[in-house]
Amino acid sequence: MVSAELSNSLSHDAAISVNPASGETIERYPYQSPAELHRALDAAVNGFRQWAATPVLTRMNLFSNFARLLRRDIDELGRMAANEMGKPITQARAEVEKCAVLCDWYAENGAEILRDEATKIGEQAYVSFLPIGPILAVMPWNFPFWQVVRGAIPILVGGNAYVLKHAPNVMGCAYLLQRLFAEVGLPEGAFSVVNITNDLVSTAISDPRIAAVTVTGSVRAGSAIASQAGAALKKSVLELGGSDPFIVLADADLDRAVQAATVGRFQNTGQICIAAKRIILEAPIAEAFTERFVSAVAQLKMGSPLDESTYLGPMARFDLRDELDRQVRDSVEQGARVLVGGSKVEGRGNFYAPTILADVKPGMTVFDQETFGPVASLIVSRDADHAIAMANDSEFGLSGALWTEDKSRAKELARRIETGGMFINGFSASDPRVPIGGVKKSGYGRELSYFGVVEFMNAQTVWFDRS
Repeated sequence: MVSAELSNSLSHDAAISVNPASGETIERYPYQSPAELHRALDAAVNGFRQWAATPVLTRMNLFSNFARLLRRDIDELGRMAANEMGKPITQARAEVEKCAVLCDWYAENGAEILRDEATKIGEQAYVSFLPIGPILAVMPWNFPFWQVVRGAIPILVGGNAYVLKHAPNVMGCAYLLQRLFAEVGLPEGAFSVVNITNDLVSTAISDPRIAAVTVTGSVRAGSAIASQAGAALKKSVLELGGSDPFIVLADADLDRAVQAATVGRFQNTGQICIAAKRIILEAPIAEAFTERFVSAVAQLKMGSPLDESTYLGPMARFDLRDELDRQVRDSVEQGARVLVGGSKVEGRGNFYAPTILADVKPGMTVFDQETFGPVASLIVSRDADHAIAMANDSEFGLSGALWTEDKSRAKELARRIETGGMFINGFSASDPRVPIGGVKKSGYGRELSYFGVVEFMNAQTVWFDRS
């Protein structure tokens, strides 16, 4: 997972939005002062109190209206994401639509999630879910709308407030969301954006007005923030790095698996935490899969993110392209073989050629580290047991995919893979109906579905006449 950008702004006094397709500065957003943060946290508390007192059905209706606003402004929002982080415009609009679908789902199901929960004791005792206050969210740039909305809506469903510290390179996206939340009638402060430096992030975490913290970012950022939250005795939810295995067994439908691997690895220019980064092929089908995969990737069009036919845009930041290139070069020196790409694209913009590396083995850089860009690693296994062993040979455990026509066997194998999610005959994806989150260094806690709401709620036991 890309860093949540606590230290990668290009200026000490402002967050800077840079168009990665051209290198031109879009906007400078001056950082807020301690006094401005203080006022923002006061507003968050006031907004929380108003929002928590709002009837549940009124809250749910607001989410339906918010979905309508997202769809109304889908072109403006999509263009902002394309300009600020290089997301191809068709994928950017799809991201906005996905946010709207999430809002619709919670509008329909949120009240049911919040109902008092029965216990084995009977009517004498039940559990209520009560909001706890403003939640600080430190979010990354790779899905500048979805990452925010998928966390904010479940948090708001429960009556909490959401304080967003977004990545410095997508502050335009952050302020568009803030504008829409204000327009839809959310109380002032119930959703707010703070544009602050590292030091003030630490200040906010320790401030008693912040009830808990959620982070999507790098292991380094997550570890630092979780330590600070722990010191302040505050709950944290972390969705961190991923090096997801994509296992293809000998009985898989190869054409479908190749198509899924192509989308699962190269969508969003490969800048996805749950992307299919390590493609593990059972030996009997390795050659056939590789041939078809190379052909499919060669057909992907790279270009301007504003071009409707573009599938691969520029990488979002120039320093991240340099890091990805280093990982590829190191792996080639360690014995990996380049089948496609393998280098930066010369000329204007922050483009990296879609890359496939073969002969990848444990111990190589692209096997051991997360590769956050358009690079796929092909790994050959002797059999299913060997494939699972290599899938688990990682410090990460976010998500994974398994391809086989034997669904009964797939269920058994999936239980042996150390990830927060497993997708059988598909590629990893997030969906409001099911939880997402990881194990090991991929983090802890869950977002989305029922779990995303109750993560930041007080589960209050109410027991009558206990004797």
